Amino acid sequence: MSNENEVRVSKIDKRLAELGITLPPPKKPVADYVGCKQSGSLLFVSALVSKTRGAAGAEVDTDEAALAAEETVLGLLAIIRDHLGSLDRVTSVDKMIGFVHSAPTFTEQPRVVDGASRVLNAVFGEAGRHARTATGVAQLPFGATVQLEMILTISERKR
Repeated sequence: MSNENEVRVSKIDKRLAELGITLPPPKKPVADYVGCKQSGSLLFVSALVSKTRGAAGAEVDTDEAALAAEETVLGLLAIIRDHLGSLDRVTSVDKMIGFVHSAPTFTEQPRVVDGASRVLNAVFGEAGRHARTATGVAQLPFGATVQLEMILTISERKR
């Protein structure tokens, strides 16, 4: 028999702990937009830029850029958890859009965004497998190396 005062640890929070992952505090929007917008069972998550600055293939190598993508997707998960109350409400990661600030000849954007995809697959299992875009761009806000946004399917109630 469980005690009513016990705090229920979510399935995904347990998985994060198993992976040795601690989510950062959720970032608040820096302009006139919301971090997440729900439409039915879809959750649209606004883009977040990496703390890492510089162009992949110039100031930042591919491995460093992939780490920046990992850190950025953890920031997105923190925003999602803050918005939903629990990551257990995520039933599917449907789409991730990734932009990589790239040197003119850099062509390894998919390897960079793989850093974020690996995290989502590890955290959510099959539900974390997603459609994806990995695009190179000349510049990102604040000179960031990576910018990610996501579309998720969520359940109505906490599971």
